[in-house]
Amino acid sequence: MNRTKPIDEERLLERRARRRVDIKMGFLVHLLVFVLVNLGLFAVNAYAGGPRWAVFPLLGWGLGLAIHGIVTLLSLQGEGLPQRMVASEVARLREKR
Repeated sequence: MNRTKPIDEERLLERRARRRVDIKMGFLVHLLVFVLVNLGLFAVNAYAGGPRWAVFPLLGWGLGLAIHGIVTLLSLQGEGLPQRMVASEVARLREKR
């Protein structure tokens, strides 16, 4: 029987954890840049006066940020899907024996 060593399992867990943290940090950096840039645009728009044009980048970028958030959530939720499918297939094959 081929068993992985505990050290290998720890490395695998750490690699998965780092990947998940990278995904979360990518979204948080995107969110921070979104907030700071849009605050700056609103400040420039308020200082310059005239029509409220700063809302248009906010809406467009906000849509992109929302999509990024959804993709982030789905990728974190769906990470275990392949493992669950493999476990299900292994169980099915064992039943056939």
